[in-house]
Amino acid sequence: MATSTGTGLDPVTAFALVGVLGVGAQWIAWRLNLPAIVLMLVAGLLVGPVFGILDPSAAMGDLLQPIVAIAVAIILFEGGLTLNFKSLTDAAVGVKRLVLVGAPVGWLLSASVLHYVGGLSWATSSVFGGIMIVTGPTVIAPLLRQARLKRRPAALLQWEAIVNDPAGALAAVLAFEVVLVWQTATTVEEVIWTVSVGIVVATIVGVVAGWGIATSFARGWVPEYMKVPALFVSVLIVFAASDALLHESGLLAVTIMGVWIANAHLPSYSEMHRFKEHATILLVSGVFILLAANMTRETLLSMNWQTLATVVAVILIARPLTVLTSLAFSNVPWAERLLVAFTGPRGVVLVAVAGLFGDRLVQAGIEDAAQISSLAFALVAGTVVLHGFTLKPVARMLGLTAATTPGVLIVGGSRWSVELGRVLDELELPVMISDPNRSHLRDARDAGLRIYTGDILSEGAEHRLDLMAYETVIAATDNDSYNTLVATDLAPEFGRENVYQLNRDTSESSRYALPPKLGGRPVGAGETYWEVQRRMWDGWEFRSTSLSEEFTLQDWYDTNPEGIPVADIGPRGTLRILGPEDAPKEAKDTRLIAMLPMKEHRAPADGQA
Repeated sequence: MATSTGTGLDPVTAFALVGVLGVGAQWIAWRLNLPAIVLMLVAGLLVGPVFGILDPSAAMGDLLQPIVAIAVAIILFEGGLTLNFKSLTDAAVGVKRLVLVGAPVGWLLSASVLHYVGGLSWATSSVFGGIMIVTGPTVIAPLLRQARLKRRPAALLQWEAIVNDPAGALAAVLAFEVVLVWQTATTVEEVIWTVSVGIVVATIVGVVAGWGIATSFARGWVPEYMKVPALFVSVLIVFAASDALLHESGLLAVTIMGVWIANAHLPSYSEMHRFKEHATILLVSGVFILLAANMTRETLLSMNWQTLATVVAVILIARPLTVLTSLAFSNVPWAERLLVAFTGPRGVVLVAVAGLFGDRLVQAGIEDAAQISSLAFALVAGTVVLHGFTLKPVARMLGLTAATTPGVLIVGGSRWSVELGRVLDELELPVMISDPNRSHLRDARDAGLRIYTGDILSEGAEHRLDLMAYETVIAATDNDSYNTLVATDLAPEFGRENVYQLNRDTSESSRYALPPKLGGRPVGAGETYWEVQRRMWDGWEFRSTSLSEEFTLQDWYDTNPEGIPVADIGPRGTLRILGPEDAPKEAKDTRLIAMLPMKEHRAPADGQA
């Protein structure tokens, strides 16, 4: 039976509360289009130091630190899984500079700010300055998801965050060991040897583990249903083994392991990565709320003007100078340099590692190290709130968002696709038509639409296209099986509610019926490729109509009895693809897009475009 704690919550209830708050905060953020990380921070503070509902240290006891450590390790491993070297392309130079030049420069500048502005000793500043190198993949991921940046600036921020996370932890280890030289009889040679061995061993362990997993999966030594469990166990083993040799080196080992697997070209990589993404969302929200709730009122009240000045100096001086120095004389455009320079949110790794080394420095006799926890939390809170609300507008101002309005990706270059794309383009919605056959794209090219020649599911499309610019996918080729494959493969990335396909010829037969998890939603009247094409050959066309008080939806139906609504655009510019069961919106200023017989065969209608 669970044991109650001083907070009135037993461990099971505490875990349940953290899960509800984490997932709930992300859902509310999605509904209100707010930064999820900000809501998670607020939720953690409210149930923790503000109302005292949850005290993670009391509810979970000695398990809290191991739980956070393992969660951070899994988060970094999943981050490593996203680092496919082919995705770097033209961002490679910028990423190398941000890691190789930015890490030491950021360490030096952060330590200087902590000493001269924060008033901390050089011993504490050097350790905490190393930790401040990290920019937090736990925070960057939800921010990038919301801001919808172009591919290269998004790659710069993502790679820097994930690679510098273990680098920051190791920098803190190095600084901490050097500090101990002055507190104990340990020699400099011993410190250098210990840290070097730890880094080399962590690298070897990560590479060997990644190679072992990739080889065993590729050769079929592990059954499909055991691949994800095997990955989880491997991450725990690698993290524990490397950490036993040098504390915090486990973060480097699991990151290297993830990067190796990401570049091993495994057939089941996509499925593993998606499952890991889901697990990471739960872990990020849970860990962030745990750390926020674990703050005490005394720690929050201990923050003063010097704390604020330190956070401001890090955001406005240390971070911009670090990035601009790193990217000087590089091929990275100035707009991207400025965006990266003023985007440096910190996350759970900073708070977790800072708390650990703060306690260790205090035990070593360095009293001002007790301020590290409050400074770390203030930096995380300040950067999360600032960048959560400014990244998207700043990126839009610099012209670095994928699109101001989410667009439509149409797979298949038929006349039906081109005519639909043309109307959407006239309404200023981003449209791209993709087809493996270049000749099928001739009409789309003549219409001035953006095209992609090739398989939309290929690695080439993934690395060359800014798919973040598109929110809706319509699979409309003459191959029903390919349409189903496209819709099924892209559904996890775009959301199943945003993926559509033309109906299959065999959809009415129970023998060929597919389970709901396969394929996309129907479009228009639920007709097949050949049925919609036949309408186009018979002279049908796509038209857009503006609804108003004078010309309502019922007026449109009366005027166009044969019309087939395919989509509508609400007063706020939100596109909605309509299926057989969907009714168009009746709101004023709604734009209705429909398939209609040739215009000369219909009576003119008010509001018809």
